[in-house]
Amino acid sequence: VTLNRTIAAAMVHGPPAGLKLLDELEDDGRLAEHHRLDAVRAHLLEMAGDTQGAIAHYRIAAQRTRSIPERHYLTARAARLKDHR
Repeated sequence: VTLNRTIAAAMVHGPPAGLKLLDELEDDGRLAEHHRLDAVRAHLLEMAGDTQGAIAHYRIAAQRTRSIPERHYLTARAARLKDHR
């Protein structure tokens, strides 16, 4: 629910608003090491035009997930951005 609120805020108010909420979540600690936090950050950074930051966070999320399909998806997202720079 908390990540959904972050994404909704980003869609309504722009990526910086969502990134600010993500920072607060990270400070809270409950999701600090969760791969979805990095995946959402990567997506918002991509939307904001920060390709390097997005690549880095897609890779971090891929390393943190235990799901092989998610790992492949996140790695592919990073590779796609790297190829389009």
